Amino acid sequence: MKIIAGSSSPMLAKNLSKEMNVPIANVSIKRFPDGECYVKINDKFDHAIIVENTYPNENIIELFLLQDAAKRIAKNIDIVIPYYGYGRQDKIFEEGEAVSAEKMAKLIEQDANRIILINPHKEYIIKFFSIEGKAIDATNSMAEYFKGKVDIVIAPDKGAMRMAEKAARVIGCSYNYLEKKRISGSEVSTKVKEMDVAGKDALILDDIISTGGTMIEAIKQLKNQGAGKIYVACIHGLLIGNADERILNAGADEIITTDTIESAYSKVSVAREIANLLK
Repeated sequence: MKIIAGSSSPMLAKNLSKEMNVPIANVSIKRFPDGECYVKINDKFDHAIIVENTYPNENIIELFLLQDAAKRIAKNIDIVIPYYGYGRQDKIFEEGEAVSAEKMAKLIEQDANRIILINPHKEYIIKFFSIEGKAIDATNSMAEYFKGKVDIVIAPDKGAMRMAEKAARVIGCSYNYLEKKRISGSEVSTKVKEMDVAGKDALILDDIISTGGTMIEAIKQLKNQGAGKIYVACIHGLLIGNADERILNAGADEIITTDTIESAYSKVSVAREIANLLK
């Protein structure tokens, strides 16, 4: 058994290697001048664990090629997709649309025996795969990081409240969500629903931070209501453009993400949850 580290996930692959005491395979990955990807597995083993995101686009092709190379030497192939790109389009919203989350699943499962996803956009996405699959929730690992640091967990909207509630149970603190109220056609007010946050250190928690707009609005509202330190955290830190700078400039004391998408803010690893499934 060996772990194959895709270009998107060397940190997570290394952390998983330590957790499982399984070596990382010797793999050559390069790009031709025209952008085409080349992969070559330089080891021999019968069980491959491929760790690769389906984001951004070039990593999708790399994953397919790693799977193809692995199937030629290994009997079993586990695919760990830390961030399942193209998961947003998980159903038909308007006639004529592609269901990208389902199509990606059908392509990936062709050369795989088992699939592991971490906090997909919707948990039912795992059911698009016809092979064995599991969706991991990394909320507990994130919450462990904040034990003793915060007094309240805030969901930036009602949709993220279940995650905030779960984290709050681990931390041992209260939780709430930001409620939006439309004042007029162009004006929306946001406030913490029925709770005083004055003087409290707060964690704003969501599954994904993309452009950071939702988090920035949440930070402003907590600042206006007298909150103490404000931590911003998510499982998948896309942090498009200068989203991290904007979040910090808005008043966040710290940004924390996991290693599903690697950055300077990847201070929590999901390797233990993955290892528990694979062992």
